Amino acid sequence: MLRLIHTADWHLGHTLHGVSRHTEHQQFLNWLLAELLDKQADALIVAGDIFDSANPSAQAQAQLYEFLVSAKKQQAALDIILVGGNHDSATRLDAPSSILNALGVYMVGGLRRDNQAIDWRRLIVPLTNAQGEIKAWCGAMPFLRNADLPNSEDDDPLVTGVKSLYDELFTQLQNHAQHGESLIMTGHCYMVNGNVSELSERKILGGNQHALPVELFPKAIAYVALGHLHLAQTVGANEHIRYSGSPIPLSFDESHYVHSVLQVEVTAGQDVVITKLKIPRVVELLRIPNSKEFATLSNVLAQLESLDLADLPEAQHPFVELRIKLDKPEPSLRQQIEEVISVLPVRLLKITTAYTGNDNSLADLQIEQRLEELQPLDVFQRCYQTKYDTPAPDDLTALFNELLEGIE
Repeated sequence: MLRLIHTADWHLGHTLHGVSRHTEHQQFLNWLLAELLDKQADALIVAGDIFDSANPSAQAQAQLYEFLVSAKKQQAALDIILVGGNHDSATRLDAPSSILNALGVYMVGGLRRDNQAIDWRRLIVPLTNAQGEIKAWCGAMPFLRNADLPNSEDDDPLVTGVKSLYDELFTQLQNHAQHGESLIMTGHCYMVNGNVSELSERKILGGNQHALPVELFPKAIAYVALGHLHLAQTVGANEHIRYSGSPIPLSFDESHYVHSVLQVEVTAGQDVVITKLKIPRVVELLRIPNSKEFATLSNVLAQLESLDLADLPEAQHPFVELRIKLDKPEPSLRQQIEEVISVLPVRLLKITTAYTGNDNSLADLQIEQRLEELQPLDVFQRCYQTKYDTPAPDDLTALFNELLEGIE
């Protein structure tokens, strides 16, 4: 039996509306170290998007390498595989790979070619148990960019190109496996019917138009460790093809679901037992109101003041997004909010406003005149009426006229 931990989408170096997530990431990594030891894991797979950007800060890079050193110190026999994601720089990840490989850490940032041929040996990693016996082989496929794909005359060359690379990886795995050793694959991609978080993810591959089919992975593969989607999920009804999800919510849209890593126990052949390990949340993300709806300013402030907040260190104060419905511009909006926030143990990250109008552009309205026939004041008044569902007040109209005269 082989026990591995599957995680992905760490996004080290991430900031949320300008606020660093370093503390949250460090708490997660500390927790992960403890889980690896407690569960006596044989392997750790990180399926892409290790960093939040292709040019991560020195602090983010140090955080990764300090974790890797700590993991190998506490469990010298632990096999660690990291593959690049669409947020990562393949060359940056691959640069220290020779040193890391010597330490039992396999870093595959991207496909590497030798005389135009892909070096498949880098992608084939043996996974051993505590006794040093090979129990599985992992095909460590990183995120595939368009430049990685072979030319194809097929009607869908992108998907065909990706499938041809996975087919070759599968062949290479079969050539190494023997005596019933299991086969495992990684991927950092968007699969058909994947549940996407709008604010922090995007569909990837070929101009965001392509989702990859489940047929990409042969039935002989015991487990597929995926990255890219931040919600932990299976691919359709295929329990053995999974996204682990991100370890922390990377936007307010991701704050309502549980974040986890996956413990995968692989026995001879294709038998797998999968257990979700819930990650403790260090910093809560609060959206007021607690939905995608908006509320009046007075209602939002009342909800803020009624929060039952624990006495926490400042680094653990919740992040807050306020969603406020307005029927007219409110110049003192932020001031009113900050007066309430100043006495609460929370950190205001975002104020989102919506107005009672429909917020359509003039192009969406039924206007008898052509736009160029309208006077500037007409355009201003119609835009205001559309946005706020009320006529522009006299004092604001006077200011607009003053501005217009200054320009003319």
